[in-house]
Amino acid sequence: MTAGRWRSWRGWGAVTTLAIALLAGAAVVGQGVGAQTPDDVLLTAERLTYNEELAVVTASGNVELSRGERLLRADTLSYNRRADLVTASGNVALLEPSGDVLFADYMELTGDLKSGAIKGIRVLMSDESRFAANGGRLTSDGRTVMSKAVYSPCKLCEDDPDRAPIWQIKAVEVTHDKKLRQIFYTDAFLEVFGVPVFYVPFFSHPDPTVVRKTGFLPPSFGGNSTLGLTYTQPYFFNISPSQDATFEPIITSDEGVVLTGEYRHVTETGQFTVDGSVTRASAPPEEQADDKKTRGHISTQGKFAINPGWAWGFDVNRASDATYLARYGFQRGENTLTSDIYIEGLMRREYAGVRALSFQSLDPDIDESGVPYVLPLADYSFKSEPSGYGDYWLLDANVMVLGRSEGPSSRRLSVTGGWRLPYIAPAGDVYTLTVSARGDVYHVTDAPDPVNRPGKTQDGVTGRAVPQISLDWRYPFARASGDWSQVIEPIVQLIASPNGGNPSKIPNEDSLDFEFDDINLFSDNRFSGLDRVEGGARANYGLKLAAIDREGRRSEVVIGQSYRIQDDDTFEQGTGLDDNFSDIVGRVTVSPAPFLDLGYRFRLDKTNFAARRSQLLMSIGPSWLRGTVNYIKLSDQPTTGVPSSAEQLHLVARLRLDDNWTFVARHQRDLTAEGGSLFTGFGLNYEDECVFLTMRFDRNFTQNRDIEASTNFTIRVSLKHLG
Repeated sequence: MTAGRWRSWRGWGAVTTLAIALLAGAAVVGQGVGAQTPDDVLLTAERLTYNEELAVVTASGNVELSRGERLLRADTLSYNRRADLVTASGNVALLEPSGDVLFADYMELTGDLKSGAIKGIRVLMSDESRFAANGGRLTSDGRTVMSKAVYSPCKLCEDDPDRAPIWQIKAVEVTHDKKLRQIFYTDAFLEVFGVPVFYVPFFSHPDPTVVRKTGFLPPSFGGNSTLGLTYTQPYFFNISPSQDATFEPIITSDEGVVLTGEYRHVTETGQFTVDGSVTRASAPPEEQADDKKTRGHISTQGKFAINPGWAWGFDVNRASDATYLARYGFQRGENTLTSDIYIEGLMRREYAGVRALSFQSLDPDIDESGVPYVLPLADYSFKSEPSGYGDYWLLDANVMVLGRSEGPSSRRLSVTGGWRLPYIAPAGDVYTLTVSARGDVYHVTDAPDPVNRPGKTQDGVTGRAVPQISLDWRYPFARASGDWSQVIEPIVQLIASPNGGNPSKIPNEDSLDFEFDDINLFSDNRFSGLDRVEGGARANYGLKLAAIDREGRRSEVVIGQSYRIQDDDTFEQGTGLDDNFSDIVGRVTVSPAPFLDLGYRFRLDKTNFAARRSQLLMSIGPSWLRGTVNYIKLSDQPTTGVPSSAEQLHLVARLRLDDNWTFVARHQRDLTAEGGSLFTGFGLNYEDECVFLTMRFDRNFTQNRDIEASTNFTIRVSLKHLG
């Protein structure tokens, strides 16, 4: 070959366009020059030669070839124009549009870099999982085929890279189909720490570009002293981009199969979910039947927009019987299942909503015929724009119709109107004046008459009118000292309204659950519902103290009391409000350091400062070892809707053994005289880039009808990146 047939360029940063060299057959001389042709081909290298007779371009030294969305790098590269063949060797890396990178010592590819043969292939997927194989090939239809391949997302040990990873899959052949976005294995072994534990002739899983794919999810194994050994195998259905479902049968050794599942759907205006379970099992004890019975539950929630201001939705929860959820492990701590359907609108300064509610008690001793339903329950709230003086008007309205299959029913209309004026005095003290009037009308049927005829019922119309005026005064004092900011804020609230206001003919349906505490200390009506009102002239007073530093450390104290000029029977004994002077309520929160958080809420007897309500919450320890103590003690005196005496301790300890292992232990105990352990359990979790392992063991000491004290354990292993 003569010298005239060779063209050669040298120099760092020499850049030329491969397509120009091929089409023109002439030298493009320059240093630091670059260009791109319409087919988007760009070649850069330290040295470049072109043989006109053979139509071969040879590049060496930090070679980069860009073609469309693909980028090829190598130590040496040659392109045969006639055969349309690219040959690369030495530290070869091919970056694909999916984000996958193929590494090899040698590649032979077509000019478009889409197909060819590869020796000693290694693949880094976009999710950082890896393949290695003796050889492989790329096909023009978007497949990567590897022979004698190994796959694993686990990182190699830094101290011993030759050690087998936690798990890996070895297969005779692996095919990554980029169009199907699926990876297929033929004659595959699953190895754990290098030991084969499972063989399948064929299986597949989605590639990293797939967010959701139909297929099996990781199973879980467990045991329960009530149900026996359990095996749960979920299967996921990717129905469409807006719909999916999970079928999750639970196979038990003592109670057969429990079929569970969930369906989710996102629509143009909202979303909804449906989940539930069904089984054929022993009937509940209260039915006194020896035959099997179909038992199960359903739970569905949804919310949909009607327009920017209005929406409707539902939340339905039902079980076949009172003990089913607890017996089969579906209960989440609730004592009542609530179902409702609603429509609501929220405007700039208005809210309106209408809903229907039904309830199911999970207490087997409660007769379902006495459980109420509400149809409808309507609420309206309005707050006017402030005037130039800052005052504004308030309006609240409520309509409720409550019924039962057997027992009392009531219909209520309640309207409250008011006017409020906030004012900040020149000295910095803050005043809020509120004037309101409330009117309630009730129609009752079969309502108890405990006053005139105990044990008898009464029907008819009743009502009340409650005018009220209140003045709230606060005077916050603040100062900065070094890194700390301190605030002292005395608060006094004066309220005047008629005494009483709770005729015996008005049933108490929504105000049974009552507790006097630091949260409602400065409320003008401490009842949670509308069936009861707080009347009479009274004063609420207290003090707030707070200290905050620049690093986020915080301490706060709130303490206060209420005084009523005239005592009445509005509040029952044991509530702390049944005398002129109330009990003392408050809270203390202290966070002096990142490793310590303390919180204490209390209600102290006004005469001897004995604790009537106490709740202590403490979280202590560094992030790797954290313990939590939650202690609660309720009143020793009976209160409507509240246990007569309760004292419990809940302990949680969390230990992070290292970056991967976490140990958690829990214990809950009833500290009353007839109490004992309620729950004890511990769990161990392991998580890294390729596997998630969870183990749980617990003992539940609760017993009720067919719910016996049970011991439970669960083991679940999830191999990440397998779908």
